[in-house]
Formats: sequence, C-alpha cells, structure tokens
Amino acid sequence: MKKLSYILLSLALVLTSCGGKKKTTTPEPYQPDWHSGVVYEMNVRQYTPEGTFEAARQQLPRLKELGVDILWLMPIHPIGEKGRKGTLGSYYAPKNYKDVNPEFGTMEDFDAFLADAHKLGMHVILDWVANHTSPDAVWVDEHLKDWYLLDEEGNPVVQYDWTDIAPLDWENRPADMCAAMEDAMRFWLERGVDGFRCDVAHQIPVAFWKPVFDRFRKDFPGTYYLAEGERPDLHEAFDASYAWELHHLMNSVAQFKAPAKALATYLLKDDSIAKTVSGNYWRLTFTSNHDENSWSGTEMERMGDSHRVMAMLTFMMPHGQPLIYTGQEVGFDHRFEFFEKDESPNWAYNDYTGLYTFMAQFRHEHPALAPEAPFELIPLENDSCFAFRRQVPGDTVSVFVNFSHSPVVFDGDTIPSLQGVIDGV
Repeated sequence: MKKLSYILLSLALVLTSCGGKKKTTTPEPYQPDWHSGVVYEMNVRQYTPEGTFEAARQQLPRLKELGVDILWLMPIHPIGEKGRKGTLGSYYAPKNYKDVNPEFGTMEDFDAFLADAHKLGMHVILDWVANHTSPDAVWVDEHLKDWYLLDEEGNPVVQYDWTDIAPLDWENRPADMCAAMEDAMRFWLERGVDGFRCDVAHQIPVAFWKPVFDRFRKDFPGTYYLAEGERPDLHEAFDASYAWELHHLMNSVAQFKAPAKALATYLLKDDSIAKTVSGNYWRLTFTSNHDENSWSGTEMERMGDSHRVMAMLTFMMPHGQPLIYTGQEVGFDHRFEFFEKDESPNWAYNDYTGLYTFMAQFRHEHPALAPEAPFELIPLENDSCFAFRRQVPGDTVSVFVNFSHSPVVFDGDTIPSLQGVIDGV
C-alpha cells in the first residue's frame, strides 16, 4: 500500500499524518545506511563532566535510542603545546596523527568506545585535520623545510588568526608528505573507524583526496568521507559536503531578512548542481555545529522562535543528511568554550529529545526522505510559507512550513485530506 505522509511545520506545533493513523506498534529495527543516516557530532571534551572516551561510551545506548547512525568525533589527537590557545588548546591543532589526546583517555579507551558503538550498529568517523599540524608536531622536526609553508624567515605561515598551527604545503604536495598523510589515515581505518570528516577539505586539492579515497574504498569497503566544504568538485572524492549556503539562508529566513521562498530557490539551484555530479551528492544539513555554536551562537540565538522548525527541516531537505550537535537533543542553549573545559549538557529526556527522536525515526521509516529521492516544489503565495513533496514508489512525504506567528490555511487541492492528523511533539 502506498504511504502518504504530511509534515506541517510551524512556530507553534508540528503535525504529522501517516496513513491517517498513529502507529502504536514497535517499528522494525532500523539498519543504518550511510545515505539515509542521522549524523551526530560529539564534542568529547564537553560531552560529559569527565570529558573522556570512557564516560562518553556510557552514553552510547542513549544516542542509539535517539536514532543516531553516524557518530562524528571531533579531533581526538594530542594537541600541540607551542602557541596553544587557552588552557587545553584547540582540537584542530594536532601534534600526532597516530595517537589520542590524553585528555580523553588512552588508545584502549578509544578502542572500547569504537567497539561498543559498532555493537550498537552505529558508524564512527573521525574529524581529520590534514591542512595543518601544531607548530610542535612530530612532523616538524624532520620535515619543516620540505613539508610546511614557510615565510621569508623560515617560520610557518600564520593563517587567519590560527597562531597555534603550522600549515602544510598543499600547493606543491610533496609526495612523501602525501604518503605520510595517507598512512596516518590508514592507521585509523585499520583500527576499525568507518571514515572521516575532513576539516577545511576545500583547502586541499581534490587531486590528493580522490586517489587516496579510491584506495581506501577498495581496501576498506563501505567507508564514508565528509568534506567541510561546499564546492561541487569535492564530490569527485567525497560522499558528502556541507550545506553552508542553506545554513546561512535558514538563519536569514529565521531573522526575517529573506522570504521563505528563498529556500525554494535554493533547492532548485542545489538540485541542478547535483545533476552535474557523477558520485554521491549528499549535503550535511544543520542548524548548529562546533563552529556555529562557539563562534556564531546557539541556534536559539541565531534562529529565535524558528530554531525547532529549522531543525526539523534539516531532516526533510532533498540531498540532505541531518546533523545533531552535542546538546541540541536536550535544547542546551549554551556556547561551548573552545579552548577550555566547559559545562556539559544535562541529558535528561525533554521535549527536544522527543522532537529529535521522532524526526530520526520518521526519516528512517520513509525512503522518500533519502538524499537522492526526488522532490517537487508546492507553489504557495504566502511569503512566510514554503512547501515541497518528496516521492519514491510506495512512499510520499509532503512538507509544509509556516515561519510566521499566524495560522495559514492551505488549499484543499494541495493536501487531499487532513483526517487523522496527530500532534507529533
């Protein structure tokens, strides 16, 4: 039987209809799949009061229950001491690619975390910082002059305000440097990790990424690669990239700086790009991540009353892979300190937990929400509203969004029936 589902998103409530009746039976266990999975970014330092792998391992069953399929760990490598920012330093100033940050525990602790995540059916990917190392990294002593970008005085070039890092020479790509980077990544794949989220991937040539990932996919079938970047050519190597443009647009719509129909324009544009890509074209859709939270503010600060609606929309968008950042699933309205140990969220179940759990389950149950599933826009005249339909054989999901504080009546021809609509929150 064909499944018809409707999602009505507004500032006040969420309504859903699945065949006219609310399911009361326990659904079949969901088998995680990269393309339809829900991604969770774990900030290990801030995730628990202890800030360790072992403490985080105890929370894995909760994340499984939440509906998480892909665990993305922020960088777990030792952090450089030279030029260190703050007391504990930036996760993105790696000193040794083949070791773990003692702040988080031991390699054995990490192995136990990884093993338990796999037992629960979750994938684990590591945040990989290939663009640079710390100024006192293990590579610096032997390869400063031939692997690093240096100024006229022979010192590492400082990028932006990143005074705690030393940039590698990706302009010339020394062969032995590339081989060492591939070897370091392979070290973790051999340990059992399932792929990588690659930091500032757009600053490193695709000519490096593609052959390396081609070899990894052959040697480690089923691994996954996420680029922090948005250029279409990244998909020659990567499975997924960031939907930065969408994220900034959602901020603008939430702040009434752009009309809701701008989201429709974005969908058409992004879909046209997807048609030019031969490989996987999955976009990480999010309302927050470690950068946005610490430097731009929480989703509550940036999106105000629309933050829940926008979060739900990330689960529905064509080509999208939804991301949950540490604390979002309990509505943690706090900017994490980036270079210090900060308070950890209270993981007690609340309305936000119910919302994210519901959306993850809804996504798992509907093949029409897979990234590659087609969509069509539903024309609406109201500038505060946005609607589209996702459809594959046997499954249809229609999404209607109202960003205003006023109720909007949709035309009866648009929604065949609202009988049996239920409150989904």
